[in-house]
Amino acid sequence: MQNSIIDNVKETIKKHSMIATGDRILVGLSGGADSVCMLTILKALSTEYYITISAAYIDHGFRPDETPNEIDFCKKLCSGLGIDFITRSIDPAAHSKREKLNRQDASRELRYSALRDIAAEKNCSRIALAHTADDLAETVLMHLIRGSGPLGLAGIPPVRKPFIRPLISISRKEVEEHVSKEGSGHVTDSSNMKDDYLRNRIRHFIIPAIKNINREFISTVIRTTDIMREEERYLEIQVTKTLMKLISRKSDSAIELFLLPMVALDTAILRRVLRRALAETSGLKGLGLVHVEDIIKLIKHGRSGNRIYLPHSIRAIKGYATLILTSDAPARLSEYSLAGPGEVTLVESSQVIVARVFDKVDVEGLGDGKRLVCLDADAAEFPLIIRPRKTGDFFYPLGMGKRKKIQDFFVDEKIPRDRRDIIPLLISRDNIVLVAGLRVDDRFKVNDNTRRVLVLEVSPLLT
Repeated sequence: MQNSIIDNVKETIKKHSMIATGDRILVGLSGGADSVCMLTILKALSTEYYITISAAYIDHGFRPDETPNEIDFCKKLCSGLGIDFITRSIDPAAHSKREKLNRQDASRELRYSALRDIAAEKNCSRIALAHTADDLAETVLMHLIRGSGPLGLAGIPPVRKPFIRPLISISRKEVEEHVSKEGSGHVTDSSNMKDDYLRNRIRHFIIPAIKNINREFISTVIRTTDIMREEERYLEIQVTKTLMKLISRKSDSAIELFLLPMVALDTAILRRVLRRALAETSGLKGLGLVHVEDIIKLIKHGRSGNRIYLPHSIRAIKGYATLILTSDAPARLSEYSLAGPGEVTLVESSQVIVARVFDKVDVEGLGDGKRLVCLDADAAEFPLIIRPRKTGDFFYPLGMGKRKKIQDFFVDEKIPRDRRDIIPLLISRDNIVLVAGLRVDDRFKVNDNTRRVLVLEVSPLLT
């Protein structure tokens, strides 16, 4: 069995071009049977491949009672094999909160980042991870249960530089038999015994049940994922070409995509393009397939100005020509003042408000009541304060005849939540005289007793 598993690992290395002669390889070592097996096999192959091996233990801080024993075991194992050993600590809890990730995703990101850093320090070109064929099967089932496309069902890639997985075609049973015969020993992670995590429930209950139907289930998964990866590789090339043509603007927290080409895209490609756009924008991580489907519905069937609110404060906004995906906090208007006739530029809302005063006899018409409005200049006195809404704000909408809270007015007018704080309210003597672009307050309208008219024009800021 020992020779068989080494031959299988060599075949996997060759099939996926994992190692080149003379490579320096960093092994992710936890002390578990999988990583111990990988370390000993790579050490056995080091002379044949002319490779240099180092090993690293990453402390996640989850099991402080077990970690010292694991580190001690790994240190002694590496010492006996003549392998350089490094430890590094990470803080998944803080990273999870900062990046809005669940604990498992935060741990994986930091673990991979730490391994990359150590590899750079040790001048290693490859990082070997001990995922087995069983891990591959568990991952495929996890993705299937949670909902996934072909990429997720392709499972764990054997190679994603600088990471390689030499045991990806080896079953956990083979690994345990090898470690037992080698006599190198291993430690057991107590969290693997608990059924709190989906992966453990799949491992302990679902896969054994499937094996009652198909004893060769793990081998079946290996063959299927090989096919999926080959097809995935081709499709991802098409996605890269398509996305490059769609990007209008991009930052760490937002991406703007040209809309018309997306409307015309086949849904199968559009789905992949959106997933890639979200994955490559750091502030847009954490969305699942169901959220991508919601974004597709917005693109295909939504109207200009429609938007959807997604987890982690992410918003998808359909404009006239572009789709914006953003986690930026909604803009909030600053406070401005008009001491008398003149104009003021509102930076946050990209608007200009111009105020002029005329005798009533010189004014023709009363404007449209939204962008061009006429008020009683003696009722709406200067200075006019221009500010965003505040809790408890109310006014008397023209034509309604009764008081209404600004919050309720915005809801009735279907003003999107992320735009409500940049709508200017014009205030005179603590009273709202105008909700800019929407409605005049009835108390300040021009009437038969009006002598002078305050004309307010709200227009877009031309850039």
